[in-house]
Amino acid sequence: MHMTRSNQIRLFLGALLLSLTICSVKVQAQIVDELEADIPFQFHAGNAKLPAGKYIIRALDNTDLGAMEISTADGSAAALLEVRPTQTKSSPVKSELIFNKYGDRYFLEKLFDEGSSEGSELVESRYEKSVTQLADGQEHVSVHTRKHQRAQNN
Repeated sequence: MHMTRSNQIRLFLGALLLSLTICSVKVQAQIVDELEADIPFQFHAGNAKLPAGKYIIRALDNTDLGAMEISTADGSAAALLEVRPTQTKSSPVKSELIFNKYGDRYFLEKLFDEGSSEGSELVESRYEKSVTQLADGQEHVSVHTRKHQRAQNN
């Protein structure tokens, strides 16, 4: 069977559209709601060192869910986070943040919405890589989150 150039282009575009559709469905499974968490310890998120406190975590618009922002509730500190999709074996009962702990240093590692085994994983920073190489061991620490309720203007 001989295909014309225009038929080849149509076939290619159709395959491309199908693959983009499949990929976008996969990406949409990541965290899309704003989450709120009380983090009781100083921690690292991306390339930032953040104090203990109340935080809001949200996906950034127009980034295909590849970037998120974490900021204190009062807006005094914030960091941009590069994330990628991840999965857990069982769906968490509550939304949660998972931290890697090396000695007394905490690094935000993953975020999951309640009831979904698919979430977001931070890309490991250079600093965390260096701490990992020197650490005697690693521990995982979980902090539960809740959906962020925006103030309503009447």
